Amino acid sequence: MDLWTLSWFLFLDALLVISGLVNVDGGMDQDIFDINEGLNSIIGENYRWPHTIPYVLEDSLEMNAKGVILNAFERYRLKTCIDFKPWAGEANYISVIKGSGCWSSVGNRRVGKQELSIGENCDRIATVQHEFLHALGFWHEQSRSDRDDYVRIMWDRILSGREHNFNTYSDSVSDSLNVPYDYTSVMHYSKTAFQNGTEPTIVTRISDFEDVIGQRMDFSDSDLLKLNRLYNCSSSLSFMDSCSFELENVCGMIQSSGDNADWQRVSQVPQGPENDHSNMGQCQGSGFFMHFDSSSVNVGATAVLESRTLYPKRGFQCLQFYLYNSGSESDQLNIYIREYSADNVDGNLTLVEEIKEIPIGSWQLYHVTLKVTKKFRVVFEGRKGSGTSLGGLSIDDINLSETRCPHHIWHIRNFTQFIGSPNGTLYSPPFYSSKGYAFQISLNLTHVTNAGLYFHLISGANDDQLQWPCPWQQATMTLLDQNPDIRQRMSNQRSITTDPFMTTDNGTYLWDRPSKVGAVAFFPNGTQFRRGGGYGTSAFITHERLKSRDFIKGDDVYILLTVEDISHLNSTQIQATPIPSVQDLCSKTTCENDGVCTVRDGKAECRCRSGEDWWYRGERCEKRGSTRDTIVIAVSSTAAVFALMLIITLVSVYCTRKKYREKMSSNGPNLTLQNQHAF
Repeated sequence: MDLWTLSWFLFLDALLVISGLVNVDGGMDQDIFDINEGLNSIIGENYRWPHTIPYVLEDSLEMNAKGVILNAFERYRLKTCIDFKPWAGEANYISVIKGSGCWSSVGNRRVGKQELSIGENCDRIATVQHEFLHALGFWHEQSRSDRDDYVRIMWDRILSGREHNFNTYSDSVSDSLNVPYDYTSVMHYSKTAFQNGTEPTIVTRISDFEDVIGQRMDFSDSDLLKLNRLYNCSSSLSFMDSCSFELENVCGMIQSSGDNADWQRVSQVPQGPENDHSNMGQCQGSGFFMHFDSSSVNVGATAVLESRTLYPKRGFQCLQFYLYNSGSESDQLNIYIREYSADNVDGNLTLVEEIKEIPIGSWQLYHVTLKVTKKFRVVFEGRKGSGTSLGGLSIDDINLSETRCPHHIWHIRNFTQFIGSPNGTLYSPPFYSSKGYAFQISLNLTHVTNAGLYFHLISGANDDQLQWPCPWQQATMTLLDQNPDIRQRMSNQRSITTDPFMTTDNGTYLWDRPSKVGAVAFFPNGTQFRRGGGYGTSAFITHERLKSRDFIKGDDVYILLTVEDISHLNSTQIQATPIPSVQDLCSKTTCENDGVCTVRDGKAECRCRSGEDWWYRGERCEKRGSTRDTIVIAVSSTAAVFALMLIITLVSVYCTRKKYREKMSSNGPNLTLQNQHAF
């Protein structure tokens, strides 16, 4: 980073301190290349991890980093078949430490304890995803053998001694998995990587991607495609369903026969909405949603729409959808769960949530927490209220996953007018955490290029009963990418944690009671309260990225908020006893013909290869068999048995005849005399 830019950021940071805001990263959007300078290693098939990866969160990690790492694991579960579990003695595991920067080896090195560093300023969710992608076996995107077809490396602009970070690797050691070059990859360097001045070190051959490379928000579609191909993922772990109603089968949903009306699949309604939420009318011939016309039915009439049958695994789910009300404010949407059991094949219907007082005239985002453990359906019941209706209720972009719902939603309307405006400092409504702490979020859009995001504790009704300074509450703030499919979203997320020992420049505790350390502020209705200093970043997202994807949709922006107690992460993770590795037990066992040594009941044994009509067998897979050999053996055995039986039969007949002749010869005279007497 050049001296002028650094000076500018330091100046801005000083202004923020004066205004009561604290930057966790010094106001710099510090990318991984500033910290992770290690050279990745060559990988092969032997470097794959199992689909469930053991890990240890070491005590050296910052508390905020621990919570962020667990959130990153949830993104892997939502979008891939890769899972993570606390280490329980497995031969190989990942030890996550606070080292010097962010770094990881590439692939499973099979060394037992394999370290991965989430160091200072590395506690961003996409940075954690990036490092674990290295551990799973992925290089940087610009290390591909075909890199020069898509970007130009400006070697004279690279810091001396850092040129090796721009090496490429041939396709004999690095596999792109038949996926095109990805400018949007979370594994790509940004244009300023290791620059020795102000000019970019990476120039994209398509100029539109110059400010796209280097994103640290989430997996790109191609990142997921490659990861799922490499690990043969056919489905993801916590994803359950997504429906934008673009297909006529409405995602397998069914209408009830016991209601008064049906939900209709439409692309617009005269009284609203004029278009769906998925495409916002931008795609001609597409853009559908489901609509319940409450204007044509009596008060109390219902329309019921049920999802396809779903099978839970984790016991908790989050239902998310967009709802539009063009009817009456008294119309409501009820969410039920129909849960099935062996004793109740028709399912038991349970009301989960009643959504009332739905705003008129705009799409609204809703989350509903479910806790289902058996086979079930989600049931949407539209109900006509007492007021006059000219339209009805519409639903779109339904997503269901086995994840935790956010605790709160900050909905900002008419958003674009605030970008770069002197009036662009926005404060959320007051919210309460699950522990009872009152808080606000502030969003600063006044800067020319970046948006800042900060967390504030505020005075609240529970302050007398709470612990101060506030200990180990992690606030996770997510700028929602409103893509219709939750798996394709690239939401921008930051987390901060209240450290009760953190002090300000004047010696006061940053997270002390707001009535003690906060400044006087007023809610829009004139109510006075105290607001503590803000803690966050002035480089949350650039305005260019903010205007990309679906962060702003219908001029609406949603920031999802969760504040949870992570004090349990302060305790040391229980260290397991290492299980003897397969390699140790198999060191004296040689399996022939490409057999694989495995451990069963504490003993090494060979698992032999086999095909459709061939196989290997024996203790060392030393013997080969096939269907043809079996047939030949069977025919030969049958022929041998037949020949043996024939020989035995012939010998028996011969012996019997010989014995009979001998007997006839010895008894001949007597028979003749007797015959003579008979006559």
